[in-house]
Amino acid sequence: MDLHGRKALVTGGSRGIGAAIAVALAEQGADVALTFQSAGDRAQRLVERIRALGRTAVAIQADSADPAAIRRSVEEAVAALGGLDILVNNAGIARYGSLAEISADDVDALFAVNVRGPILTTQAAIPHLGAGGRIITIGSAGADRIVGASGTVYFMTKAALQAFNRGLAHELGPRDITANLVQPGSTDTDMNPADGESADYQRSLAPLGRYATAEDIAAAVAFLASPAARHMTGSIVTVDGGLLA
Repeated sequence: MDLHGRKALVTGGSRGIGAAIAVALAEQGADVALTFQSAGDRAQRLVERIRALGRTAVAIQADSADPAAIRRSVEEAVAALGGLDILVNNAGIARYGSLAEISADDVDALFAVNVRGPILTTQAAIPHLGAGGRIITIGSAGADRIVGASGTVYFMTKAALQAFNRGLAHELGPRDITANLVQPGSTDTDMNPADGESADYQRSLAPLGRYATAEDIAAAVAFLASPAARHMTGSIVTVDGGLLA
């Protein structure tokens, strides 16, 4: 699990699952760049926390729906860290509505951030990754089990990441770069708090009967980023308390 000397970029890393991932990678020894859209204060506090661990850290403002900002953020991360070994495509948004009611603007926003964002970020990162590089994308267990009709389009974007991950594995395997997908189930974050109005229903669906913490998801990412996962690629690792069991 030792990541000393490794350099990681975590998109959408200022809060929730992304922040936990950034900390987990730093705790294993990685230097970390993280992107944020608007939570600059939270991002800076996280940078200070990572630096307190003795690691290099930088926060980069970037809109994950903006192709130019995506390319710039990767270049700034490479410059700040002195290279790139690990990319975590974490940035994402959630917008809900029945198919009969969801707006075209919401559909476009979901695909821009949740699908095009990881594609363009990975495209920008690939030239900087060498043998042993890692690409880890954060999806959702909802790609395999839709638990609410209002999430149809959102979960559709997460299902697209499965094909993206498999294609990356084939494309980058000959270069000894792995690509894996982590699918969280219900996780206690600002987007889906464990005390939200549907939380009891969500807990009832999983055999473990509880929400994940952001650290639960980060632990899976840290493993996939490590040398211990060197023979895993194209895999889907679901951290859902048994939702899909």
